[in-house]
Amino acid sequence: MLLQRFESEGLGQYSYLVGDRGEAVIIDPRLDGEEYERALAISGHDLKFVFETHRNEDYLTGSAELAERTGAQVWRADRHLDYKYGSVANDGQGWSVGGLSLKAIATPGHTRGHMSYLLQDPSEAPWMVFSGDALMAGSVGRTDLLGSDEAHDLARQLYESVFDRLLPLGDGVILCPAHGPGSACGGAPIADRPWTSIGFERSHNPLLSLDKETFVKEAARSLDFPPYFREMAWRNLLGPRRPNGLVLPAALPPEVFVEKCSRSLVLDVREPESFGGAHVPDSVNIYETGVSTFGGWFLPYDRPLLVVLPSEDPEPLVRTLLRVGHGQVEGYLAGGIHAWYSAGLPTSQIKCVMAEEVAAQLRVGPAENDWVLDVRSVEELESDGRIPGALNIPVRHLLGRLDEIPRDRMVTIVCGTGRRSMIAASLLRARGWERLSVVLGSISVLLRAVGAPPA
Repeated sequence: MLLQRFESEGLGQYSYLVGDRGEAVIIDPRLDGEEYERALAISGHDLKFVFETHRNEDYLTGSAELAERTGAQVWRADRHLDYKYGSVANDGQGWSVGGLSLKAIATPGHTRGHMSYLLQDPSEAPWMVFSGDALMAGSVGRTDLLGSDEAHDLARQLYESVFDRLLPLGDGVILCPAHGPGSACGGAPIADRPWTSIGFERSHNPLLSLDKETFVKEAARSLDFPPYFREMAWRNLLGPRRPNGLVLPAALPPEVFVEKCSRSLVLDVREPESFGGAHVPDSVNIYETGVSTFGGWFLPYDRPLLVVLPSEDPEPLVRTLLRVGHGQVEGYLAGGIHAWYSAGLPTSQIKCVMAEEVAAQLRVGPAENDWVLDVRSVEELESDGRIPGALNIPVRHLLGRLDEIPRDRMVTIVCGTGRRSMIAASLLRARGWERLSVVLGSISVLLRAVGAPPA
């Protein structure tokens, strides 16, 4: 038997390859599917079916492209949506994969037509269930994707899916969800359990100890809604494809790069201390491993991207961008920022200060014209403590609250380490804020300085 899980780092997205006796299926594939095809070639399995548990909103799915490349048949959920590919899976429908079998189990709630798939051994005993976003490690799927008006109805459906359809499968059944830690698809933070089971979740998932009324209340909460979710939603109905596979952008010398800047957004993925020292004017800084998390909040779909890298290898970033729908990467800066300023082109800087330096200033009181912006999440403030006098705007909400940030004072920006602070600073600088500084280092240093113990 073949069982392999593939993870999209940053997105916390899981897809699964299951094979037996030369036949294989894939559950919830992403668009850049070269890894699946390599695994199939190495194992000697032919792809028979592709299954989708639901219409995903946090990444581009690869079902339609895989079907074209391999001849596999696509089975999808959410029959009420206007898909342009695949066949609808029905509750109770079964398929054979070598000596194993799969059975569809309707588990609505996260989406109206959500489907889980139960893998059974040759005697049809339940073995593992691919639960999509119905049930995850320490969490369940969020129910607010259709808006707050429908969230309670979906939460009730989700309760019934979890308690009446999934938990009765048995404690020994392995649980294979579609998302893990870092995903925005959970109705509560997803636990860092790479592998789990129905029984383990029954005992350790806090949502499964709630009565129905409390479960519905908790599951129906409105959460942050990344703007790019809407883009992924309609694209995934069409069945995204890459006619030419993964296409890497060209290395552009500075004199060519600068000519394209006026019609493109420049994304610089270096670490904050490097970006602060010198960067292409008006570029947006998102550290490379944070692009999948924050890119969907701040990168537009109506402009091509130019990128500045810490190396000369664009492939990891291009894959990350592709997964969230940014296929228009026109090029990357050959030679990096050193080549840019060596060519005599103008640079911008953002002042970086160490946490210890700011802490010393806070001990004697802030300077008259200093103003502190804290871009941590509300949950971080509640668990770690607040900086007295600072305005809290979580970085994801920054662009909707720009009118609260003064332009005539020195704005000092803090987060947990400096990475999100530099994202915020780059967004403000590109919109005309001049007096900015970013605090690098641990927030705990500042909290101790102002005597702010965890809440």
